[in-house]
Amino acid sequence: QVQLVESGGGLVQPGGSLRLSCAASGSISSVNVMGWYRQAPGKERELVALIMSGTATTYADSVKGRFTVSRGDAKNTLYLQMNSLKPEDTAVYCCYYRAVGSASDYWGQGTQVTVSS
Repeated sequence: QVQLVESGGGLVQPGGSLRLSCAASGSISSVNVMGWYRQAPGKERELVALIMSGTATTYADSVKGRFTVSRGDAKNTLYLQMNSLKPEDTAVYCCYYRAVGSASDYWGQGTQVTVSS
């Protein structure tokens, strides 16, 4: 089992920045995929960014150039640096984990990000 706990959400004005953190615990594999998804009210959950065990990353087109996903020095920490935030970035952001070769996906409870003036 893997537990994921997000932090760092909040209210920010358009053009502002936030940094989300995700702390993973439990049976963490050194070969994994971690990332962030988000879900806005009335919309389906969508991919924001993924990072592989190395440094390979992938981003949704809507956040490219504004968001950066990274791992902490400890293998169980994940970050999402969000710059130039827009009202349409408002959503609950959830941390994601999957061990390579496993069929099990794990999700955190999410942290609310609200972009509004």
